[in-house]
Amino acid sequence: MERISWLVLLYALPVKRTTARVNLWRRLQKFGAVQLKTSAWILPDNAIQFERFQWLAGQIKEDGGDATLLRVREIEGLTDEDVRSLFNRARDEEYQECAAELRQSLSKFKLDAAVISQIDKIERRLKEIREIDYFHASKGDDLEMLLQKARCSLEPKSKKNTPPLLKPADYTAKQWLTRPKPGIDRVGSAWLIRRFIDPKAKFFFGPKPSKFPNAIPFDMANVEFSHHEDRCTFETLLARFGITDLACKKMGQMVHDTDLEDDKFHTVECFGIQRILEGYARRGFTDEDIVSHGIECFEALYHSLQD
Repeated sequence: MERISWLVLLYALPVKRTTARVNLWRRLQKFGAVQLKTSAWILPDNAIQFERFQWLAGQIKEDGGDATLLRVREIEGLTDEDVRSLFNRARDEEYQECAAELRQSLSKFKLDAAVISQIDKIERRLKEIREIDYFHASKGDDLEMLLQKARCSLEPKSKKNTPPLLKPADYTAKQWLTRPKPGIDRVGSAWLIRRFIDPKAKFFFGPKPSKFPNAIPFDMANVEFSHHEDRCTFETLLARFGITDLACKKMGQMVHDTDLEDDKFHTVECFGIQRILEGYARRGFTDEDIVSHGIECFEALYHSLQD
Protein backbone atom coordinates (compact mmCIF):
# COMPACT_ATOMS: atom_id res chain seq x y z
CA MET A 1 0.00 0.00 0.00
CA GLU A 2 1.32 3.42 -0.98
CA ARG A 3 2.60 5.56 1.87
CA ILE A 4 0.47 8.56 2.80
CA SER A 5 1.69 12.06 3.47
CA TRP A 6 0.06 13.77 6.44
CA LEU A 7 -0.56 17.38 7.40
CA VAL A 8 -0.01 18.20 11.07
CA LEU A 9 -1.19 21.45 12.62
CA LEU A 10 0.60 22.45 15.84
CA TYR A 11 -0.79 25.44 17.68
CA ALA A 12 -0.87 27.39 20.92
CA LEU A 13 -3.58 29.83 22.02
CA PRO A 14 -3.68 32.08 25.08
CA VAL A 15 -5.53 30.41 27.94
CA LYS A 16 -8.07 33.22 28.19
CA ARG A 17 -9.13 32.97 24.53
CA THR A 18 -11.94 30.52 25.27
CA THR A 19 -14.14 31.57 22.35
CA ALA A 20 -11.23 31.23 19.94
CA ARG A 21 -10.54 27.72 21.27
CA VAL A 22 -14.15 26.64 20.84
CA ASN A 23 -14.35 28.07 17.32
CA LEU A 24 -11.10 26.36 16.38
CA TRP A 25 -12.32 23.02 17.75
CA ARG A 26 -15.56 23.30 15.76
CA ARG A 27 -13.71 24.01 12.53
CA LEU A 28 -11.33 21.10 13.10
CA GLN A 29 -14.32 18.83 13.63
CA LYS A 30 -15.99 20.18 10.50
CA PHE A 31 -12.88 19.42 8.44
CA GLY A 32 -12.65 15.89 9.86
CA ALA A 33 -9.28 16.38 11.52
CA VAL A 34 -8.24 14.02 14.31
CA GLN A 35 -6.26 14.87 17.40
CA LEU A 36 -2.80 13.41 17.98
CA LYS A 37 -1.87 15.40 21.07
CA THR A 38 -3.52 18.21 23.02
CA SER A 39 -2.51 20.82 20.46
CA ALA A 40 -1.70 18.69 17.42
CA TRP A 41 -4.26 17.81 14.75
CA ILE A 42 -3.83 15.82 11.56
CA LEU A 43 -5.40 15.51 8.10
CA PRO A 44 -4.46 13.59 4.94
CA ASP A 45 -2.21 15.67 2.73
CA ASN A 46 -3.97 17.11 -0.29
CA ALA A 47 -4.55 20.57 -1.71
CA ILE A 48 -7.94 21.10 -0.05
CA GLN A 49 -6.75 20.07 3.42
CA PHE A 50 -3.55 22.09 3.07
CA GLU A 51 -5.59 25.20 2.28
CA ARG A 52 -7.88 24.53 5.26
CA PHE A 53 -5.02 24.13 7.69
CA GLN A 54 -3.29 27.22 6.27
CA TRP A 55 -6.47 29.21 6.86
CA LEU A 56 -6.79 27.88 10.43
CA ALA A 57 -3.14 28.75 11.13
CA GLY A 58 -3.87 32.30 10.02
CA GLN A 59 -6.94 32.48 12.28
CA ILE A 60 -4.94 31.20 15.26
CA LYS A 61 -2.33 33.91 14.76
CA GLU A 62 -5.02 36.58 14.44
CA ASP A 63 -6.41 35.37 17.79
CA GLY A 64 -3.05 35.98 19.46
CA GLY A 65 -1.72 32.44 19.19
CA ASP A 66 0.98 30.66 17.26
CA ALA A 67 0.67 27.89 14.67
CA THR A 68 2.97 25.66 12.65
CA LEU A 69 1.89 23.51 9.71
CA LEU A 70 3.95 20.41 8.93
CA ARG A 71 3.89 17.95 6.05
CA VAL A 72 5.19 14.55 7.24
CA ARG A 73 5.65 11.07 5.82
CA GLU A 74 5.98 9.27 9.12
CA ILE A 75 4.66 9.78 12.63
CA GLU A 76 6.83 8.13 15.23
CA GLY A 77 5.12 5.22 16.94
CA LEU A 78 2.25 5.08 14.44
CA THR A 79 1.93 3.27 11.11
CA ASP A 80 -0.19 4.67 8.31
CA GLU A 81 -2.79 2.03 9.19
CA ASP A 82 -2.79 3.24 12.81
CA VAL A 83 -3.50 6.79 11.65
CA ARG A 84 -6.20 5.62 9.26
CA SER A 85 -7.79 3.82 12.20
CA LEU A 86 -7.89 7.09 14.15
CA PHE A 87 -9.89 8.69 11.34
CA ASN A 88 -12.17 5.66 10.94
CA ARG A 89 -12.91 5.46 14.65
CA ALA A 90 -13.87 9.14 14.69
CA ARG A 91 -16.18 8.74 11.70
CA ASP A 92 -17.64 5.47 13.01
CA GLU A 93 -18.62 7.21 16.25
CA GLU A 94 -20.47 9.87 14.27
CA TYR A 95 -22.20 7.29 12.09
CA GLN A 96 -23.23 5.27 15.16
CA GLU A 97 -24.65 8.36 16.87
CA CYS A 98 -26.82 8.98 13.81
CA ALA A 99 -27.89 5.33 13.69
CA ALA A 100 -28.85 5.34 17.37
CA GLU A 101 -30.83 8.55 16.88
CA LEU A 102 -32.64 7.09 13.88
CA ARG A 103 -33.45 3.79 15.64
CA GLN A 104 -34.86 5.71 18.58
CA SER A 105 -37.10 7.76 16.30
CA LEU A 106 -38.32 4.70 14.41
CA SER A 107 -39.27 2.97 17.66
CA LYS A 108 -40.76 6.05 19.26
CA PHE A 109 -42.97 7.53 16.60
CA LYS A 110 -45.48 6.26 14.13
CA LEU A 111 -44.49 6.40 10.47
CA ASP A 112 -45.56 10.00 10.07
CA ALA A 113 -44.16 13.43 9.23
CA ALA A 114 -41.94 13.42 12.30
CA VAL A 115 -40.16 10.26 11.17
CA ILE A 116 -39.84 11.54 7.60
CA SER A 117 -38.27 14.72 8.92
CA GLN A 118 -35.86 12.71 11.06
CA ILE A 119 -34.87 10.51 8.13
CA ASP A 120 -34.22 13.61 6.01
CA LYS A 121 -32.09 15.05 8.80
CA ILE A 122 -30.02 11.87 9.16
CA GLU A 123 -29.56 11.64 5.39
CA ARG A 124 -28.16 15.17 5.34
CA ARG A 125 -25.88 14.32 8.24
CA LEU A 126 -24.72 11.15 6.45
CA LYS A 127 -23.74 13.24 3.44
CA GLU A 128 -21.80 15.65 5.65
CA ILE A 129 -19.86 12.85 7.35
CA ARG A 130 -19.18 11.13 4.02
CA GLU A 131 -17.41 14.28 2.85
CA ILE A 132 -14.83 13.96 5.65
CA ASP A 133 -14.74 10.16 5.72
CA TYR A 134 -11.33 9.97 4.07
CA PHE A 135 -10.81 6.21 4.50
CA HIS A 136 -14.36 4.87 4.18
CA ALA A 137 -15.20 3.90 7.76
CA SER A 138 -17.33 0.76 7.83
CA LYS A 139 -20.21 2.15 9.91
CA GLY A 140 -21.11 4.57 7.12
CA ASP A 141 -22.46 1.74 5.00
CA ASP A 142 -24.35 0.40 8.03
CA LEU A 143 -26.04 3.78 8.47
CA GLU A 144 -26.82 4.01 4.75
CA MET A 145 -28.47 0.58 4.89
CA LEU A 146 -30.47 1.57 7.98
CA LEU A 147 -31.70 4.66 6.13
CA GLN A 148 -32.62 2.50 3.17
CA LYS A 149 -34.66 0.27 5.47
CA ALA A 150 -36.34 3.31 7.05
CA ARG A 151 -37.28 4.71 3.64
CA CYS A 152 -38.64 1.34 2.57
CA SER A 153 -40.83 1.16 5.68
CA LEU A 154 -42.56 4.37 4.58
CA GLU A 155 -43.62 2.95 1.23
CA PRO A 156 -47.24 1.80 0.93
CA LYS A 157 -47.45 -1.98 0.99
CA SER A 158 -49.10 -1.97 -2.42
CA LYS A 159 -45.86 -0.63 -3.93
CA LYS A 160 -43.75 -3.45 -2.53
CA ASN A 161 -43.32 -6.15 -5.12
CA THR A 162 -42.31 -9.67 -4.16
CA PRO A 163 -39.18 -10.51 -6.16
CA PRO A 164 -39.05 -13.87 -7.96
CA LEU A 165 -37.30 -16.90 -6.51
CA LEU A 166 -33.78 -17.50 -7.77
CA LYS A 167 -32.09 -20.79 -8.66
CA PRO A 168 -28.75 -21.62 -7.00
CA ALA A 169 -27.74 -23.34 -10.25
CA ASP A 170 -27.61 -19.90 -11.88
CA TYR A 171 -25.11 -18.71 -9.28
CA THR A 172 -22.38 -21.34 -9.47
CA ALA A 173 -18.65 -20.50 -9.18
CA LYS A 174 -19.30 -16.77 -8.91
CA GLN A 175 -17.34 -13.94 -7.36
CA TRP A 176 -19.14 -12.36 -4.42
CA LEU A 177 -18.35 -8.90 -3.06
CA THR A 178 -19.04 -7.47 0.38
CA ARG A 179 -17.76 -4.64 2.56
CA PRO A 180 -14.42 -4.86 4.37
CA LYS A 181 -14.23 -5.72 8.07
CA PRO A 182 -17.00 -8.34 7.88
CA GLY A 183 -19.36 -8.70 10.81
CA ILE A 184 -22.06 -11.16 11.75
CA ASP A 185 -24.41 -10.64 8.78
CA ARG A 186 -21.69 -10.62 6.14
CA VAL A 187 -19.94 -13.69 7.55
CA GLY A 188 -23.22 -15.53 8.10
CA SER A 189 -24.31 -14.69 4.57
CA ALA A 190 -20.97 -15.92 3.22
CA TRP A 191 -21.55 -19.25 5.02
CA LEU A 192 -25.09 -19.46 3.61
CA ILE A 193 -23.85 -18.71 0.08
CA ARG A 194 -21.08 -21.30 0.30
CA ARG A 195 -23.32 -23.93 1.97
CA PHE A 196 -26.60 -23.65 0.02
CA ILE A 197 -26.12 -21.44 -3.04
CA ASP A 198 -22.61 -21.44 -4.50
CA PRO A 199 -20.20 -24.04 -3.03
CA LYS A 200 -17.37 -22.62 -5.17
CA ALA A 201 -18.02 -19.01 -4.21
CA LYS A 202 -15.01 -16.70 -4.00
CA PHE A 203 -15.32 -13.70 -1.71
CA PHE A 204 -13.86 -10.25 -2.32
CA PHE A 205 -13.95 -7.14 -0.16
CA GLY A 206 -14.31 -3.50 -1.14
CA PRO A 207 -16.49 -0.46 -0.48
CA LYS A 208 -17.79 0.07 -4.02
CA PRO A 209 -19.40 -2.53 -6.31
CA SER A 210 -18.42 -0.44 -9.35
CA LYS A 211 -14.78 -1.43 -8.81
CA PHE A 212 -15.71 -5.14 -8.99
CA PRO A 213 -18.00 -5.32 -12.06
CA ASN A 214 -17.86 -9.13 -12.27
CA ALA A 215 -18.77 -9.74 -8.63
CA ILE A 216 -22.20 -10.14 -7.05
CA PRO A 217 -22.47 -7.63 -4.18
CA PHE A 218 -24.13 -8.57 -0.89
CA ASP A 219 -24.75 -6.80 2.40
CA MET A 220 -24.06 -3.43 0.79
CA ALA A 221 -26.29 -0.42 0.33
CA ASN A 222 -28.68 -0.38 -2.62
CA VAL A 223 -27.90 -3.87 -3.93
CA GLU A 224 -30.16 -6.88 -4.54
CA PHE A 225 -28.84 -9.09 -1.74
CA SER A 226 -28.88 -6.82 1.26
CA HIS A 227 -31.22 -5.46 3.94
CA HIS A 228 -34.75 -5.15 2.60
CA GLU A 229 -37.87 -4.22 4.55
CA ASP A 230 -37.18 -5.63 8.04
CA ARG A 231 -34.81 -8.39 6.89
CA CYS A 232 -31.07 -8.65 7.30
CA THR A 233 -29.01 -9.91 4.35
CA PHE A 234 -28.99 -13.49 5.64
CA GLU A 235 -32.80 -13.46 5.68
CA THR A 236 -32.94 -11.85 2.24
CA LEU A 237 -30.82 -14.67 0.80
CA LEU A 238 -33.05 -17.26 2.47
CA ALA A 239 -36.12 -15.69 0.89
CA ARG A 240 -34.67 -15.04 -2.56
CA PHE A 241 -33.31 -18.57 -2.99
CA GLY A 242 -36.25 -20.30 -1.32
CA ILE A 243 -34.11 -21.93 1.37
CA THR A 244 -36.54 -23.60 3.77
CA ASP A 245 -34.08 -25.53 5.94
CA LEU A 246 -35.37 -25.11 9.53
CA ALA A 247 -31.90 -24.76 11.06
CA CYS A 248 -31.10 -22.02 8.52
CA LYS A 249 -34.32 -20.23 9.38
CA LYS A 250 -33.38 -20.29 13.06
CA MET A 251 -29.89 -19.03 12.22
CA GLY A 252 -31.44 -16.21 10.22
CA GLN A 253 -33.34 -15.14 13.32
CA MET A 254 -30.12 -15.23 15.36
CA VAL A 255 -28.22 -13.16 12.80
CA HIS A 256 -31.13 -10.71 12.58
CA ASP A 257 -31.20 -10.05 16.34
CA THR A 258 -27.44 -9.56 16.52
CA ASP A 259 -27.13 -7.42 13.40
CA LEU A 260 -30.23 -5.24 13.77
CA GLU A 261 -30.30 -5.24 17.59
CA ASP A 262 -34.10 -5.08 17.68
CA ASP A 263 -34.67 -8.30 19.69
CA LYS A 264 -37.33 -9.33 17.18
CA PHE A 265 -36.80 -13.06 17.76
CA HIS A 266 -35.36 -12.93 21.30
CA THR A 267 -32.20 -14.87 20.39
CA VAL A 268 -28.68 -14.38 21.74
CA GLU A 269 -26.51 -17.09 20.20
CA CYS A 270 -24.94 -14.99 17.44
CA PHE A 271 -23.84 -12.26 19.84
CA GLY A 272 -21.14 -14.72 20.91
CA ILE A 273 -20.06 -15.33 17.32
CA GLN A 274 -19.97 -11.56 16.74
CA ARG A 275 -17.56 -11.19 19.66
CA ILE A 276 -15.38 -13.92 18.17
CA LEU A 277 -15.33 -12.10 14.81
CA GLU A 278 -14.35 -8.89 16.59
CA GLY A 279 -11.56 -10.79 18.29
CA TYR A 280 -10.27 -12.03 14.93
CA ALA A 281 -10.20 -8.43 13.68
CA ARG A 282 -8.30 -7.22 16.75
CA ARG A 283 -5.74 -9.96 16.21
CA GLY A 284 -5.08 -8.52 12.76
CA PHE A 285 -6.80 -11.23 10.72
CA THR A 286 -7.44 -10.30 7.10
CA ASP A 287 -11.01 -10.03 5.82
CA GLU A 288 -10.51 -13.35 4.04
CA ASP A 289 -9.34 -15.04 7.26
CA ILE A 290 -12.23 -13.60 9.27
CA VAL A 291 -14.73 -15.00 6.78
CA SER A 292 -12.93 -18.35 6.61
CA HIS A 293 -12.85 -18.81 10.39
CA GLY A 294 -16.35 -17.35 10.74
CA ILE A 295 -17.73 -19.87 8.26
CA GLU A 296 -16.39 -22.61 10.53
CA CYS A 297 -18.30 -21.07 13.46
CA PHE A 298 -21.51 -20.99 11.46
CA GLU A 299 -21.02 -24.54 10.25
CA ALA A 300 -20.70 -25.69 13.86
CA LEU A 301 -23.79 -23.67 14.83
CA TYR A 302 -25.73 -25.24 11.94
CA HIS A 303 -24.89 -28.77 13.08
CA SER A 304 -25.84 -27.92 16.67
CA LEU A 305 -29.33 -27.01 15.43
CA GLN A 306 -29.94 -30.14 13.39
CA ASP A 307 -32.03 -31.85 16.06
